[in-house]
Amino acid sequence: MVSAVLGGAMVLPVLAGCGGSTGGAAKPSTRNIDEIIVYNVCRDPGISDEALRAAGLDPATKSVFTDPPTGVSSFRVCRWDPLDERYGPTNYVAYVLSTSHTLQEARKKESATVLGETTVNGRPGLISKERSDPDGCYISFEAEQGMFEVRVTWLSEYESREGDVCEIAARHAQVLEPSLPK
Repeated sequence: MVSAVLGGAMVLPVLAGCGGSTGGAAKPSTRNIDEIIVYNVCRDPGISDEALRAAGLDPATKSVFTDPPTGVSSFRVCRWDPLDERYGPTNYVAYVLSTSHTLQEARKKESATVLGETTVNGRPGLISKERSDPDGCYISFEAEQGMFEVRVTWLSEYESREGDVCEIAARHAQVLEPSLPK
């Protein structure tokens, strides 16, 4: 069960508020995603080789998917292959997504199915799957910039699929989280 993987955190519903209030009137928070420069998981400072190895990912297999060289980007995404079989068979890939989008937006995303709420080392998060990718699973967790997501998906339907991609993603997320900005 994913909840057991995340440091004993239970998968529970979370009630979300909307902004703070003063004198009985809610103050909506505004974010301009066109001004947010998200943390670069792909390069300096990036996720260190040591953190990747600790999470069971092979730094030598890094593949960059979205990483504009400078400036604003709503996503920066890299992927790595597993280093070994500590989380199951090695026929999957793990992506780390750094984004200005929020958990609230992820909950409302029409192309996704939210499987449950969770925490990753104390950070609020959720577990979801994209409807177009039934073989993959996302563990998303809160960050000041928006959120980070760890996505795991199987490479082949013809190879062993022992284990649950959501549990594998949760294990990677738990180990990688301390190396990512709050």
